Amino acid sequence: MALERLLATVALSTIAVVALSGCVTVIPSAPVPVADGSVPQEQDDDFGTVDVYTVLDDGTLDPAASGLTATVWDTFTRVATVDFAAEVMTQYRVGDSASSDTLAYVYQDDDPQYWVLAANLATSDDPTQLVATLIHEYGHILMLATDEVDPTATSCDTIELDEGCAHGDSVLLAFQQQFWAPYGDAAPDLANTDADLAWEFYLAHEDDFVSDYAATNAIEDAAETFMTFVLEDEPAGDSIVARKLEFFWAYPELVAIRERIRTEFADDLGLVS
Repeated sequence: MALERLLATVALSTIAVVALSGCVTVIPSAPVPVADGSVPQEQDDDFGTVDVYTVLDDGTLDPAASGLTATVWDTFTRVATVDFAAEVMTQYRVGDSASSDTLAYVYQDDDPQYWVLAANLATSDDPTQLVATLIHEYGHILMLATDEVDPTATSCDTIELDEGCAHGDSVLLAFQQQFWAPYGDAAPDLANTDADLAWEFYLAHEDDFVSDYAATNAIEDAAETFMTFVLEDEPAGDSIVARKLEFFWAYPELVAIRERIRTEFADDLGLVS
């Protein structure tokens, strides 16, 4: 595998993400230029009007961004690396919607090798929350990349996702089989976005999840657990949460990513690598 390719609540030990998954299907509207013609704009179902930036081959933005817009992008490139952003990201969409509690989401571009990041400035001003959420979104990209999921499969012997069919050796398939398959039909399915259903499932299995949002579906659980794996110390004990975190420790590629991110944000978040 080639894997090196949000709310933070009271403490990092109790993190919940407010973010849509990388599993959403997004159909943007046609760009609408702003008055000075500098930044194209489109309508977004969650954020309203968004500014649309193109990610260039060196990982910078066209047009250049400033203020909180630039800070969010810079934080993402620190999480994922500039090289990753340059290779994988094609677009960065920025809204400012106080009516939405979503901080960020990612989705595949028309070519599934590439991804788009969308961010909401209205919920992006807390640095700890921002880092946690962008790690969650980075986790989606890693676990739904084309070396993990086949977007061209016409039939599926593993698990079928909006992005395609999970490869037999994929991280997400292993996570789903180990931690979600045992629930059987009682668990929300992979496509679930119903917050009420997720909350009911969380209440029934509260000790199994790092956050209530993780109970949405196996994809969100994997991303939330990956985020916690990066931000917290290696767990002790044999709880289901501890086993989920230890699951990621079994992947050297992900451990290396964890150490890189923790080193990058050591001063910002007081992390020890």
